[in-house]
Amino acid sequence: MSQTAAAERPRRHRTITIDENAGPPRATVRVCEAASCVSGNASDITSRLRELTADQDDVLVKKVGCLGLCAAGPLLEIAETGEMIEHVSPDDVQPVLDAIERVKPDSERQPQGPFFEKQVRVATENFGQVDPESLDDYIAAGGFGAMRRVLSEMTSAEVRDEIMESGLRGRGGAGFPTGLKWTTVAKASGDKKYVICNADEGDPGAFMDRSVLESDPFRVLEGMAIAAFAVHANEGYVYVRAEYPLAIKRLQTAIRLAQRAGYLGESIMDTSFAFTVHVRLGAGAFVCGEETALISSVEGRRGTPRPRPPYPAVAGLWGCPTLINNVESLASVPTIIRDGPEKYAAIGTGKSRGTKVFALAGRVVNTGLVEVPMGMTLREIVFDVGGGIIDGRPFKAAQTGGPSGGCIPAEHLDTPISYETLTELGSIMGSGGMIIMDDTSRMVDVAKYFQDFSREESCGKCTPCRVGTTQMWMILDQITKGEASEDDLAQLERLAGIVQRMSLCGLGQGAPNPIFSTLRYFRDEYLAHVVEAACPAGVCPISKPAEVVA
Repeated sequence: MSQTAAAERPRRHRTITIDENAGPPRATVRVCEAASCVSGNASDITSRLRELTADQDDVLVKKVGCLGLCAAGPLLEIAETGEMIEHVSPDDVQPVLDAIERVKPDSERQPQGPFFEKQVRVATENFGQVDPESLDDYIAAGGFGAMRRVLSEMTSAEVRDEIMESGLRGRGGAGFPTGLKWTTVAKASGDKKYVICNADEGDPGAFMDRSVLESDPFRVLEGMAIAAFAVHANEGYVYVRAEYPLAIKRLQTAIRLAQRAGYLGESIMDTSFAFTVHVRLGAGAFVCGEETALISSVEGRRGTPRPRPPYPAVAGLWGCPTLINNVESLASVPTIIRDGPEKYAAIGTGKSRGTKVFALAGRVVNTGLVEVPMGMTLREIVFDVGGGIIDGRPFKAAQTGGPSGGCIPAEHLDTPISYETLTELGSIMGSGGMIIMDDTSRMVDVAKYFQDFSREESCGKCTPCRVGTTQMWMILDQITKGEASEDDLAQLERLAGIVQRMSLCGLGQGAPNPIFSTLRYFRDEYLAHVVEAACPAGVCPISKPAEVVA
């Protein structure tokens, strides 16, 4: 029987029962229960509000995923008016009760400001809307509709073509065309194929994958299932950091509910398609974000990279063709299939189509999770979405791409954000960490911090990375102490080039990038330390501050 014909039979998945006699609630309170708000006792806030509104049949208190504005947490939203109530405490929910009372039958949703209005949500479109542990909620929001279309109307090749047409590129950092990767796996020889969701998020300041898994885990599973159908796989793994307990809990709940309802497992949606998902926990090794190291870890071996080729698409997990996409890439797939590739491709610019999720952190007012169209300028992200620099201090730099990225100075604030422009500026997109720095930041220290991170996270397999990152850190340490010479600075640059060219994997190859970018844009700060043995900011362990060397 064809999948199309089989899909026409009665479904065995769950449906939503709606009481037609009960109207919609007058007021819906959405309580953010993502990790940052949960740490502020958001779950207790939810319980307290439900207790206080128990006698009000027209008030719904609903647990939802991340509302985005992490700086204001614990954060709640009144759905009908769009009113946000910030910094709520379980001991003081009166502002929320007051907001509920203000909701009237004719209440209109009010503008929420540039933080929300300038975002374009694809991967995060359900954030703050659905209960992440409710399958019914996800289905009510259109969940599994894309997969139903795939299984009832499309061939595997047609699915791959739509992903190719969308222009989606890997959101894990490399930016490789997703459709091309899917096609390579689909055409690779082998009776057994796998799909892996890379949720091993390790960049300092990054929390995109964690938030997606905490806020909309069913969406990631739907994206994985569609990918599996497209590449002819029937088994998948989500490799997630053990340090994300809430994300793991909700992911496991979602898998269990989806299996029970017939959206995972055997005979999905009463078709011949089968797909099973397992969860594997990483032990916090940054290097396991690299594809081949991740595969080794899933197999139960030490997470160390191996030379490529062969690439995982040809010989991956247990030697079988393996598709590896990160969380954001897979979370974008259902929208592309549902709305069509043309709509997604219309967002963005040049070769960088669609949207990008950033974890906006550092010295910016509105820290949190944002999803913006490719091509938005850095200035718009920092000053419109981000609300500007804390205390009105001058913007100094934005660090993107984590330990493998670079620092972008104020002179490039009007640069449209894309894979190509960031590379030109000496940085990378990375998985989406964006750390904002003001004029109090010390750029030599920034380079030293990331180099320290890289040397600690090196697996030690190859000499250029194992030894080179340590040596680069030692030179940077000497510079901050005022003990380095101009020859040492030249040696730092030569060594950085060797490590970049000779390292086995992306960790070592990218480790020198913070050095290169800070030397490119902030060489005067290095020279102040080296030539005058003085720190422009007066914070390094040097006896006297100095003016920046011209």
